[in-house]
Amino acid sequence: MLLNLHVKNLAIIDEVEVDFADHLNVLTGETGAGKSIIIGSVNIALGGKTAKDMIRKEAEFALVELTFLIGDAKVKADLEKMGISFEDDTLLISRKITRTRTMNRVNGESVTGAMIKKIADLLIDIHGQNDQQSLLHKEKHLEIVDRYAKEQMAGKETLLAEAYRSYKKLKEELHENQIPEEERLREISFLEYELEEIENAKLSSGEEEELAIKYRKLSNATEIAQGLSGIYEMISQESGSVSDKVSEGIRILSRISEYDEKVSEFWNQLSDIDALVSDFSRDISDYMEEFDIGLEELEEVEKRLDLVRSIKAKYGATTKEVLAYADKIRGKLTKYQEYESYQESLRQKIEKEEKKLKKLSKEVSAIRKKCARVLEKEITQALVDLNFLQVKFEIAVHCREEYTAKGMDDIEFMISTNPGEELRPIGSAASGGEISRIMLAVKAVLAKHDEIETMIFDEIDVGISGRTAQMVAEKMSLIGKEHQVICISHLAQIAAMADTQFLIEKENDSNHTKTQIRRLNEEESVQELARILGGAQITEAVTGSAREMRELAAEWKRSGIKP
Repeated sequence: MLLNLHVKNLAIIDEVEVDFADHLNVLTGETGAGKSIIIGSVNIALGGKTAKDMIRKEAEFALVELTFLIGDAKVKADLEKMGISFEDDTLLISRKITRTRTMNRVNGESVTGAMIKKIADLLIDIHGQNDQQSLLHKEKHLEIVDRYAKEQMAGKETLLAEAYRSYKKLKEELHENQIPEEERLREISFLEYELEEIENAKLSSGEEEELAIKYRKLSNATEIAQGLSGIYEMISQESGSVSDKVSEGIRILSRISEYDEKVSEFWNQLSDIDALVSDFSRDISDYMEEFDIGLEELEEVEKRLDLVRSIKAKYGATTKEVLAYADKIRGKLTKYQEYESYQESLRQKIEKEEKKLKKLSKEVSAIRKKCARVLEKEITQALVDLNFLQVKFEIAVHCREEYTAKGMDDIEFMISTNPGEELRPIGSAASGGEISRIMLAVKAVLAKHDEIETMIFDEIDVGISGRTAQMVAEKMSLIGKEHQVICISHLAQIAAMADTQFLIEKENDSNHTKTQIRRLNEEESVQELARILGGAQITEAVTGSAREMRELAAEWKRSGIKP
C-alpha cells in the first residue's frame, strides 16, 4: 500500500506531500492544476523517463519519494530475495534528479533503475492513458492471459523462453555455417596457412621485449666498446691514470698517518676507493670481451624481432592475443575439416531442443486455453457491470506457424458491443470511451488474482458519462474493497464514490505557479463535487445535489455488494 508521496521541485510542483488511505482515493481539480503531474511523479520514482526540463526553474534538483507499507508476506519475501532489507514493514523509494544524473535509492541504499522497475512490478499497477492504446495490440492480449494464468503456469513460461533462446541460437549457428564446398576448402587452406605461420614462429611471452633490448645493445656495440675502452685506459692503462694517482695518494697517506688520527681515516677511505677502482677496472675489462660480436648475430636478432612484430601485426597486439587467435583457428579448422559431422551434431541438438520447445509450448498453450475460457467469462461479466449490457467477448487462441519466446500461441481479444454484430478485434470494434472501460474490466478481473496492493488510474473515465459513469464508479469502488485504488477523475460519479478525496489546486503569484494538494473533509468533498457538477455557478440546488450524490454513494457502499 502506498502510504505517502513526497514531491519537490518537479515541473510546477514546488513541494507537496500527501498521505494516501485505504480503498478508493480520488484526486480531482481544475483542468491544468497538475493532476497528471502528481501521478506522473509516482511513475518517475518507479523508473519512468525523465527530462532535464522537468526540474523546476531555479531549482538544482527534483526529488520524488514514495513510502509503501508492505503487508503481504510473499511480496516481502520476494523483496528480500532481491537484497532489500527492512527495519519494519515500510519501504522508501526515492529518486533524485539533477541536470546531469539521477540517483535511485531504496531504504537508503543505492539501486539501479532496472531494480526499481522490478520492485515496482510487485507493489503497484499504474494505468495511464497510454495503457488504453496498448489494448489495441495483440501482444498485450497474450501478456494479459499469461498474467491471469501466472499461478497455473508455475514458471513454465520462463522455461519456455529459455528453451526458445537455446533453440534460436542453434538455428542461427546452423544458418551462419551453411558453407559451399569450394568456399569451405578455401577457408581451410587459408586457416591452415595462418596457423602454420603462427606455430612456426614459436612465440614466447616477453620475447619481443628481450629481443628489443638485445638489438639495441648489438646495434650500438661499436660505440659502447669504444666508450668503455677509453674509460678503461683512463683508469688503468695510461701514464698518470686514475689507478696510479690513487696508489700514489695511499703511499703518501701511509707515511704521515701515524702523526694524525684524521689522516689515518683518510688513508682508510682512499684504500677503499682503490679497491673500488680495481673492481671497476676489472668489470669493464670483462664486459668489453662480450663485444667481440659479429654482424651475423646482429642480423639474426634483427630478423627474429621483425618476425615477432610481423606476427603480432597480423594476429594480435600481444603474444597472448596471438596464441588465443591460434586456438580459435584450430576450433574453426576442426569444424570445417569435420564439417559433415559438425553439421549433423548441430542438427541433432536442434532436433532435441525443438522437441523440448514443442513440449513446453503445448503445455503452456493448454494452460492458456483453459485459463482463457475462464478469463473471458469473468471479463464479460465485468463488462456487463460497466454497462456493456449486450456484450459478447471472446479470447481467440490460434497456433502460429513459427516458435517465439512465448510459444506458438497467437492470442487476440474479440468483442461485439451491440446485438447482431459479429465478434471483431477490439481495435476495430471499440471506440475510445469503450476502450477505457474494457481496460478497466480487464484490470478489475486481474486485480482479484494479483498480489499487487496498489492500483493507480489516470483518467480512466475519458469519454463516458451518465449511467455508464455511475457503473464505472461502482466498479472502482468494488476494486477498492480489495485493493488500494488511487484515481484521477473529472467525473462527479467517481468523486462521489471516493472513500478519501484530495483536491489538487494551482496557485499563482507574481513570479511563480505551483501545484498544491490537500485532503478534503466531508463538507469540502461536497463543495468540490458541487464544483464538478455546477462549474463556475454553484447554487444551493447544485450543492444539494452534490450532498445527495455523496449520501447515495455511501448507501450503495453500505449495501454490502461484493467484488
